[in-house]
Amino acid sequence: MYSLLFKTVFARMDPEAAHRTAFGLIRLAARLPVVRGLAAARFAPRRRELAVRALGCSMPGPFGLAAGFDKNAEGIDGLAMLGFDHVEVGTVTGRAQPGNPRKRLFRLPADRALINRMGFNNDGSAAVAERLAARVRRRGGSAGRTAVVGVNIGKTKAVPEEEAAGDYVTSARRLAAYADYLVVNVSSPNTPGLRALQATATLRPLLGAVREAADEAVPDRRVPLLVKIAPDLADEDVDAVADLAVELGLDGIIATNTTVAREGLGLTGDPAVVQESGGLSGAPLRERSLEVLRRLYARVGDRVTLVGVGGVTTAEDVWQRILAGATLVQGYSAFVYEGPGWARKLHEGLAERLAASPYETLSEAVGAGNRRAEAA
Repeated sequence: MYSLLFKTVFARMDPEAAHRTAFGLIRLAARLPVVRGLAAARFAPRRRELAVRALGCSMPGPFGLAAGFDKNAEGIDGLAMLGFDHVEVGTVTGRAQPGNPRKRLFRLPADRALINRMGFNNDGSAAVAERLAARVRRRGGSAGRTAVVGVNIGKTKAVPEEEAAGDYVTSARRLAAYADYLVVNVSSPNTPGLRALQATATLRPLLGAVREAADEAVPDRRVPLLVKIAPDLADEDVDAVADLAVELGLDGIIATNTTVAREGLGLTGDPAVVQESGGLSGAPLRERSLEVLRRLYARVGDRVTLVGVGGVTTAEDVWQRILAGATLVQGYSAFVYEGPGWARKLHEGLAERLAASPYETLSEAVGAGNRRAEAA
């Protein structure tokens, strides 16, 4: 049914307008108790064997919604209702900003891909913090166990690169109390100079400053801190980030963000759209993201929690990320094409693969593919 709806309605709309419409319907459904209950019964995960513990949190499964869909923490409970085990909001910047001029989001349906140059459009960390605080108040003082909430923070475009750490710190101080985990995003291609922050000489003090800010903001709880990296890093730079994560005691690495690459990805969509500037996400990113993940796991093992994202569409994609070393897996682009039943479909397929495997639990499967390769 969703496929028909997408082809007849959403595909005819501007992608950003379609996103606003669909997300508005999700938020509306979450406010109606009867609808919310029916949706949760149909879509929310019910596979006990998929339960995981990661980043200090218990989750009903390993699959979450990547940052970018809910930039302003407006629909966490509605997204959890659809079966996402964790929801990463953002990217949130220190100051509110409109993002890049429209048109800035493009579909490549034949490739099951998207191109975006959104430019971190968001309400700013002060507004998002208040929205998250209001959610806690509505839930009686609990941040909510309907979904683990990650908060992804980035640099305000107007802030010079040399002042980036202070901008991240501002967001961390405001948001850490409401985050089950924090993500430092230094890998979007749509903010000038941002990817330069992935260089370890710059990244080390930045992560240290954010860690200190989070600890000061939440003295009674250590908020897990992760970094999100680009798939376009050279192998030696992936290794350097991995080593830095171990050195700093970082809690996790998210691999990967969108790519600026176009060549060698087998793209068959409209050439004019393919050449649009911005980050490419979706199925064409699958192999490179998986390659980066394997490299990270070979470097850090189980000392750092790895989150696999990029080109995740099917249950097999999720399973391969777990075998490659991911404890958690995220997706976003395929949600546009697959619709509200996507998370449940992935949970069911993943449960089938676990049952057919030699592993009793998902935690046993994490990195097993890498370990087999090394043994061979």
